[in-house]
Amino acid sequence: MADATTAARARIDRALAELERKILELKARPASAPAIADDDLFAPRATDQRIAELEAAGREASEALGRAAQAVREALAESEAG
Repeated sequence: MADATTAARARIDRALAELERKILELKARPASAPAIADDDLFAPRATDQRIAELEAAGREASEALGRAAQAVREALAESEAG
């Protein structure tokens, strides 16, 4: 469980770092500068491999959140019973 959560978190951290880098680059450009190819942060550029990676990361994150929610439910049930 911890390995999947750690891997998912690492992917999210990398994605956020990339997003932050792109934002900083765009902010640093003067308004009169010509457009750059990837100035749309949300433009689709994903390859089949990248889509598969994102889907896997999403599944892992969803599973980790599900396990965390179940653990919280169990902890609440124990505290109410005790």
